[in-house]
Order: sequence, then structure tokens, then C-alpha cells
Amino acid sequence: MAKTDKKVALVVGASRGIGRQVAVDLARNGYAVVVAAKSTSDPSTVHPFPPDPNSPASTISTVEREIRDAGLEATAIPVDTRDYATIQNLLAQTVETYGRLDVVVYNSGAIWWASVENTPMKRFQLMQRVNVEGLYGVVQAALPYFAKGGWKGRIVVVSPPIYSRFFRGKTAYAMGKVGMSVLTKGLAMDWERKGRKDMAITSIWPAVAVQSAATKDAERESAHDLRKATIYSDAILAMLNSPAAEVNGCLELDEDFLRKKGVTNFEKYNVVLGSKPRRIMPMEFPDLRAKEQDDEGKRMDSTKLRAKM
Repeated sequence: MAKTDKKVALVVGASRGIGRQVAVDLARNGYAVVVAAKSTSDPSTVHPFPPDPNSPASTISTVEREIRDAGLEATAIPVDTRDYATIQNLLAQTVETYGRLDVVVYNSGAIWWASVENTPMKRFQLMQRVNVEGLYGVVQAALPYFAKGGWKGRIVVVSPPIYSRFFRGKTAYAMGKVGMSVLTKGLAMDWERKGRKDMAITSIWPAVAVQSAATKDAERESAHDLRKATIYSDAILAMLNSPAAEVNGCLELDEDFLRKKGVTNFEKYNVVLGSKPRRIMPMEFPDLRAKEQDDEGKRMDSTKLRAKM
């Protein structure tokens, strides 16, 4: 028997910025939320409270308290997305605490924007482990719980549409983020093949730069080009409220998805009211589908091949 009647959302990378906002707004919209990341603290020692949501003072511990102080449900569980054992423990604790799993949002990310020449191997490895391997690990650990729930759930991934300009000046970073989008496309196809019509995985990326820990250093000079993280959480909530078939395998931008849902006024999301933030993403993207999209030829399944050996 489920330990809560609410839907349960796990937000990985929820200590600050976009992840924190998503966790808070999911709780406000009726979800029991598990906030997960590496950073923890004693929230009783944080003054003033709540802390600046884009500062190191914001941790999963303060986010949990912030949500609970509002009379809503949240549990903080630390995780290192580079360590699969801690990921498995995170999923197990989530279901042990609430009895179910309905939504996973993967917001963890490591950033290093530089040319290949100026991206050290250690930075490259960190990004691949946190961005690609971390996501893959969370998905792998979550799938058995979605299976127990009758394959009725959603995964939301913070990764971009796939297009060539994104690679420019940040190739090592783009390799990982685009890999995350490939997982979105591929897993969606897996579910379509198996007829899991109530499952959906969707990627989301900002059309305009979003105020976060990553933009904090440049904020004084570029605040007029930033939007609040609430645009991201609003877009994710709209995705979760959409039919699975409508969003499964889609690589969406926050603004563009909200426009599809009828939103026309984005002024409330501007950090500086009255400003006109610069769009950082193209208006259109290449179609990744080939004419032979549905002609797979002879399917190969390594699992079955290995079993015959």
C-alpha cells in the first residue's frame, strides 16, 4: 500500500537554482518531493532563511525545510551521481519513504565551457560522469520501480535540442549534454516498441538564459537578459500534465513548450521587469527523423545474443 496518496517526484540536482525551484513548485502543485544532490547542511543554522536560492547556502537540507515550512511534503536524500551505489540507494529510499515513484527530474550537471584544447581530461571526465553516466544511472535505477507501478510515470531531463551550433566553443560539454538528449530519444523509442503508452521521457532546455548559480557571476551585467527559474518549473508542470504520447521523446525549450500550451505573456518571468531578454536558442531546429525512420531492418538484441552463448 502506498504511503502517500500524492504523486511522488524525485528531483536530482535540487539544492539550488533551477532544481530547487522545480522541487518547490512541484510540492506546491500537490507532489511529495524528494530533493537530492550532494550538498547538505544544518538548516537551523542558516540565517536569514530561506537562503539565496542561487548561493552555496542553499542545499537539499534547506530546500526540504523550505517546503516543509510551507506545510508541504519533502524529503532530502543525499546522492553522488558519480556513484551508482548511492543512486540505487536514493531510489530505494525514495520508494521506502513514500511507497511509490511517479516522476524523475534529472537536473544534475557539471559545466565547463571551453575549446577542446582548453578542457583538461579531468574536467571532461567529470562532465561525462555527472551529466551522462549520472542520468543513465538514475534512469536504470528508476526503471524497476516504474515497472512495479505498472509503467505509469514520467522522466524529465535537462538537456538541449540537438543542433550543430550548440557544439561551438564547448565541445566537451556538448558531448555529454547531447548524449543525454540521445537517451531521451532512445528510451522513448524503447517504450513505444513495448507499448508502454503511459510512460514519457522529455528533455527541456531554456530558450532564454535562466537565473541560476551558473549565471550568478555575470548577473550584475546581464540581469536584463535573464529569466526567473519559475519559467522552467512551469514548463515542466505543463509537460507532466500533458498526455504521454504528446511529450514522449521530445526535446523542448521552456518558452516554446509553454507557447504550445497557450502562454503568450512572458513578462512575469523576466528578472528585470520591462526588459527584453535575448533568446539564446534558435527559433527552429533540424528534424532528426530519417525517411527510413520506422524501417529497423533485422533487430539485434545483445541480451538475447549473450544468453545463447
